[in-house]
Amino acid sequence: MFKTSSKLRLLALVIVLFVPAVALAQDPRASLASLPDADVLIYVSPRKILNDAAPKIMPATEVTKMRASFGDMKKGIGIDPSSIEYLVIAVRFHKPAGDLSFVAPDVMAVAGGDFNSDSLVSLAQLSLQDKVRMATHGSKTIALMKIDEFAGDALKNPMLKSFSEVGAVALTPNSIAIGNLPYLKSAIEAADGTGRINPATLESLMRDPNVLLAATGAPVASFAKAFGLFGTETTPRESRCDTPFGNFYTAITISGTNFSLRGAMNADNADTAQIISGLLLGLMQQGINAVPDKEAQAILQAIKMTPRQNEIVWEADIPEQVVADIFKPKPSMQEPPQTSPAPKKKKPVVRRKRNR
Repeated sequence: MFKTSSKLRLLALVIVLFVPAVALAQDPRASLASLPDADVLIYVSPRKILNDAAPKIMPATEVTKMRASFGDMKKGIGIDPSSIEYLVIAVRFHKPAGDLSFVAPDVMAVAGGDFNSDSLVSLAQLSLQDKVRMATHGSKTIALMKIDEFAGDALKNPMLKSFSEVGAVALTPNSIAIGNLPYLKSAIEAADGTGRINPATLESLMRDPNVLLAATGAPVASFAKAFGLFGTETTPRESRCDTPFGNFYTAITISGTNFSLRGAMNADNADTAQIISGLLLGLMQQGINAVPDKEAQAILQAIKMTPRQNEIVWEADIPEQVVADIFKPKPSMQEPPQTSPAPKKKKPVVRRKRNR
């Protein structure tokens, strides 16, 4: 009876410790759903890139060296880059201030994975010591460091004020956020359930939960917000710019033995899609011709861009070997063999006859 209960307790412990990590690794959308609202999002999966993609394109010796260096980082600062499940860069735009001055966007990076976020913040505080000040917002403590390069300029340019300090906060036991103070406060509030990201934005970003890298955004709507088409922070204005034009999505995944690129941009109507597609194809061809590396040219030429109804769609399937060729060490120019100088000819010694 004792043995059976011990096994049950052990099984319960494994479930408590292991199941949350598996859920995080399978689908990070549950973690990202507690982010604050954003206008542009870039998603990266370091775990998939370093563990799944890198061994396919890097020489085995380089992979071994990389993993050894990650092991040293784990011992030194308690984090292994290959165990970071996600890294999200979020950008949030604002309406102009009441005096019609432009307000700089908020920027924040959020990482989650197999690490202790509280320990990382404490380590940073100990390393920087008097350069860090602590601020409290809600139930969280934010470690803030002044950026001297921006602090001086912020006195002359108020637009840089929000970037004069950069902070870090442990949002959950295994996620950390780094960014400017207003956005960190919003992240803390979102973690508590207030002002969370629009589900449609997150759905656009994570259409495929197995992506290596993805990005989504609404650049036209962000421009309209930042330059007063929706009014100001003090005087709202009814929008006359409600259009999905410019909204985009792009992602890179591994599909079999290929790296697959998929993406699309809304062009409002079929005619506009045709026009913009032609312009982008011309610009892309000019860019390809300017790239000196033949392997990089081959990758760019594999990207097909076509108008489809009211969207511009781009896609490519690039074999692993083509990508691997870029990372192969290029043979260095062989120096011409150095020839040793010809030995100097000795002058014949002329002996004079002595007169007897």
